[in-house]
Amino acid sequence: MDTQKPLRLGVNVDHVATLRNARGGVHPNPVAAALLAIKSGADGITAHLREDRRHIRDDDIAAIREAIAAPLNLEMAATEEMVAIALNTRPNAACIVPERREEVTTEGGLAVVGNEDRLTDLLRPLKEAGIRLSLFIEANEADIESAKQIGADIVELHTGSYCNHLTGGPTELRRIRHAAAYGANLGIEIHAGHGLGFDTVGPIAAIPEIEELNIGHFLVGESVFCGLETAITQMRQKMQSSRCHNNLG
Repeated sequence: MDTQKPLRLGVNVDHVATLRNARGGVHPNPVAAALLAIKSGADGITAHLREDRRHIRDDDIAAIREAIAAPLNLEMAATEEMVAIALNTRPNAACIVPERREEVTTEGGLAVVGNEDRLTDLLRPLKEAGIRLSLFIEANEADIESAKQIGADIVELHTGSYCNHLTGGPTELRRIRHAAAYGANLGIEIHAGHGLGFDTVGPIAAIPEIEELNIGHFLVGESVFCGLETAITQMRQKMQSSRCHNNLG
């Protein structure tokens, strides 16, 4: 049976806000970036509202939610404050990520195993409000099983180790492939993201069970040289080419 699924692209606009905040003021505007991303072929927008508001701010989330018709994926820590914001904003999905103040970017997946009861109680209001629950996790069976236990609709597999590992890339890729198949077999929707660029997206896009890739930093960085529209268009082409090639193979 053909398990191939359509592959969507979610564009993370966090680092447009990073550029704005470096100087202050209102330029560049992450809302404008979100609208341009959708026009350029993004299927949805991702934004991470951090506790320290280092890039995206509360008013950005509200403005993006109002401006776009496409799905909004709100990345957030597992805290009561963030749950309250999500309930007020009503994104299409809330992606729960680990967060430490001292980190430059998200480092690794959420520790789900051993925290099932706390996460279930904390995140239940999101499910009751009809917000899809996503967990950003490492590619392993134990965390996927725990994600299923607490009612996650989606798991987003952390691809950072695969993208950054100079010698162990094939091993990491096998882990991601196995986890994607394992999670899909449990009825969980599979996403992937973190660190993906033109050189690394192909093998991940070719995994048939993955339904969405979330990419941000690379696209914003590449847009400095070629523009956001071109960067997104080229990324979609690489994703589609890899998916089609895998399907034909």
